[in-house]
Amino acid sequence: MNVKYDSEADILIFVLRDAIPANAISEPGGMIVSYDETGEPVSIEFLNASKRQLFNPKETNLIIST
Repeated sequence: MNVKYDSEADILIFVLRDAIPANAISEPGGMIVSYDETGEPVSIEFLNASKRQLFNPKETNLIIST
């Protein structure tokens, strides 16, 4: 899994696996989920991430709990 942040668009993206998205669904709350041709999720995008305090672009640490 990769995590990316686009500062110009203020989008936090979780790329779950390397596959070409075939479909995307906009969910309530400013979230977009992309799916491959078999219906498996490929990525999750959070719009306005810093404005919604999901991500602070000044911090470089991202903690993932397992």
